Amino acid sequence: MTATITATAKATRRLLMGNEAICEGAIAAGVRFYAGYPITPATEIAEYMSRRMPEVAGKYVQMEDEVGSIYAIMGASGAGARAMTATSGPGIGLMQEGIGSAAAMEIPLVVVVVSRPGPGAGDATGSGQCDVMQARYGPNGDNAVIALTPSTVAESFWLTVKAVNLAERFRTPVILLTEGLLGHMREVIDLPDYSKIERIERPRPSGPPEKYETYALHKIDEISPMADFGSKYRSVLHYVPNHNYAGRTGQDALKFTLNHFHAKIESRRDEIIMTESLHTDDAEVLFVAYGTQARSAHEAMNRLRARGKKAGMLRLITLWPFPYEEVKQAARAAKVVLVPEMNTGQVQGEVLKALRRHPAEVLGVNHLHSDPITPEEILDKLTGVL
Repeated sequence: MTATITATAKATRRLLMGNEAICEGAIAAGVRFYAGYPITPATEIAEYMSRRMPEVAGKYVQMEDEVGSIYAIMGASGAGARAMTATSGPGIGLMQEGIGSAAAMEIPLVVVVVSRPGPGAGDATGSGQCDVMQARYGPNGDNAVIALTPSTVAESFWLTVKAVNLAERFRTPVILLTEGLLGHMREVIDLPDYSKIERIERPRPSGPPEKYETYALHKIDEISPMADFGSKYRSVLHYVPNHNYAGRTGQDALKFTLNHFHAKIESRRDEIIMTESLHTDDAEVLFVAYGTQARSAHEAMNRLRARGKKAGMLRLITLWPFPYEEVKQAARAAKVVLVPEMNTGQVQGEVLKALRRHPAEVLGVNHLHSDPITPEEILDKLTGVL
């Protein structure tokens, strides 16, 4: 099998697991440093990267735990490498202090979360969507977060490319939130010529080294240049988020910095938020879904359409920042909005926020075990409603 994995993959058709497609997406996007601690259902990512990193002149480090993993990729990113780790729900819990620190220091990196049911150890080999809120509110403090969620193996590849580029573009951690079910799913995908993949470079300084300040800004939503450790520029990364326009610390700088973390992302929502709309113009029944459960919702929508019902669907590809406006637009004709998800209703709660002044009834179909929600279960929820 190794012989078929080339260092500069040309366009080719492959049968890959979702976890393997994530690895290929990372390599295509230029990731050349991976540090991680194996944990199901994300273990295949560590295994695959241990083989692939040497083939592309990258570095793979088997870490002692998740805490070491997040700080290892922070260090590699500070030195200029595109860096990634992968884990599951318990692992990202351990990484949260590091993710918050990376946000404070504005270090680009990607954390892949292959979710399983929890809490605690949960179902170690299962699948779930239980980490939606942990991806958003896990780190301490208050900073904006970017989280993407794929529905197919092919999208696992492309959203990993997107996650790496967003991390570099915004100097921030980005979460790729996937599931055990998708991580272990095998599908045929067309891999592109990696030399044609867009790679967005982080902003780097170009002026006189003596005038460089790590966090100097002209506007609150600006993204300051980031010098690589070891370059001619002196780079000082602040562990605490209290630096002002000039990159200096001070008691008055905390408010500025926290607002800056939000402003640099919220002001560019159009670059970040991705959704897919199907038949939403006249949809009286709207499915709002994400991840693998969007596939069941899509089939339920098709069956309703075949019966002459006005059904539509909004698939959430970006979970954070949450697409509140896109949900409102998709639901403008809806009488019923149904959210299938493998948790107790984490995204359903955000949909309720988006539609708090909308007359539509918002329902959930929820699984707390590893079996996917079927189209029949989704349609059963509508019995007596339509």
